[in-house]
Amino acid sequence: MVATSKQLVPNSWVSATWDEYLTNIENPAHTKTKGYYHNGKYRIEMTPIGNEHSQDHSIINHAVYLYATFKNIPLTGKDNCSYRQVNLKEFQPDLSYYVGNKANAIPWGVGVVNLDEYPVPDLIIEISNTSLADDLGEKRLLYEDLEIAEYWVVDVQNVKVIAFAIKDGGSKRIAESQVLTGLKIETLTAALQRSRNSNHTEVGSWLMQQFQGQSN
Repeated sequence: MVATSKQLVPNSWVSATWDEYLTNIENPAHTKTKGYYHNGKYRIEMTPIGNEHSQDHSIINHAVYLYATFKNIPLTGKDNCSYRQVNLKEFQPDLSYYVGNKANAIPWGVGVVNLDEYPVPDLIIEISNTSLADDLGEKRLLYEDLEIAEYWVVDVQNVKVIAFAIKDGGSKRIAESQVLTGLKIETLTAALQRSRNSNHTEVGSWLMQQFQGQSN
């Protein structure tokens, strides 16, 4: 039987079967969206295009790469990548990273990452301009169920990074990354705050000075 498409309600969780979700997310009219599926519900979001979201997205990604490079931590990042566990889960986070011995886990040529074949990322970051409650709520539960090692939420409006370590099906706030060992979350928040009045080259130079003083 062909699944029917339920009415799209952007930025809301809608009860649906997996096939109904696929019908919606694969609709040509929804090419500029990203989707999540968890516990028999899906959420479809319009792809962010605003300056605030994109700028914080950029500076946090820049900070992660700078730190990993400076500390010689193997890392591969993915921007708006799709991850799928067929019939169960799908997520398309703003940023995701494979770290350490998993840095090369996903070979070139893979489209949607099949989680029945490949491991989950070590770090996921959501940039929250208008979706903070959901990113701290249902998406956090999704990432707990997937046992993502670490999850960060960038609160655009309040200019801060909220970081969680995930273990044993739950999560707790952390002040220092456990995936990118030694990286202080307050340094990322300070970088965001500086980016409101400084260009990213200036912020990057400041970050390098901070990283020199943080432990290996």
